[in-house]
Amino acid sequence: MTPDILCLGEPMLEFNQQPDGNYLPGHGGDTSNCAIAAARQGASVGYVTHIGADTFGNSFMDLWAQEGVDTSTVKQVEDAHTGVYFVTHGENGHEFSYFRAGSASSRMGAADLPVEALKSTRILHVSGISQAISDTAADAVFEALRIVKDADGLVSYDTNLRLKLWPIERARAITHAAMAQCDIALPGLDDAEQLTGLSDPDAIADFYLALGAGIVALTLGAEGTLVATPEKRDRVKGRRVEAVDATAAGDTFDGAFLARIAMGDDPFKAARYANAAAALSTQGYGAVAPMPRKEAVETFLAEEA
Repeated sequence: MTPDILCLGEPMLEFNQQPDGNYLPGHGGDTSNCAIAAARQGASVGYVTHIGADTFGNSFMDLWAQEGVDTSTVKQVEDAHTGVYFVTHGENGHEFSYFRAGSASSRMGAADLPVEALKSTRILHVSGISQAISDTAADAVFEALRIVKDADGLVSYDTNLRLKLWPIERARAITHAAMAQCDIALPGLDDAEQLTGLSDPDAIADFYLALGAGIVALTLGAEGTLVATPEKRDRVKGRRVEAVDATAAGDTFDGAFLARIAMGDDPFKAARYANAAAALSTQGYGAVAPMPRKEAVETFLAEEA
């Protein structure tokens, strides 16, 4: 049975710098993070990707099995490697260094897509990174969007802008074209300002609604999330915590938000839940380890009530 949510993109092994200067190994990749975050909230979720038939790829297969993420649409290939990235921390926050050229995921094309699974899922989640890693990956995402839309599924898209992967002009063209096919737009404010040329959150929400999204959840960092639909909009406040590493906070928001949407929440209630999950995820180092499970998020929300 196809999971309710499918995430498509590139998983990457993570090495995250610690206060003593050493690097803590872990797992990352924005859409993989999203899938795990959704699974930890109790959602039915699977992943679509190619990874290397190597130690790092095996590590991801073990991780997804432990987290309850369906891997029937994951393929391990012999002739390409699993990507790697490093996270360093400084006065301006965290910075990423990638080693992904020629990775298995970047070689994935439209012909490699699991068509029947895409036709059957309720929500497909992709990101700007899913498309930025290669031309073939960009084409694969567009084809996946078409398949899901033709089957009356929903498409979720996080801009997740990485200018180390592509120039801003191409990023704008590709992400705007993809957003025009999405139902749930999940941009971050910093990304959206660069991609749209707008600075007012309401204007940015209007921009993505005009492209065709039925739901826009514009994340505003510690200030929370602006949630907008064609009929209603509201700012859902964030939760304050002692943050140490925001590496996958946005991915945690995406996964928690989509999980709650799949479970029947309206987008405003889903954003309140996802804000809490994202805040909790910043209290530890690494992308996956600090992601909260449903029980922790519910306890955190109850403290606010």
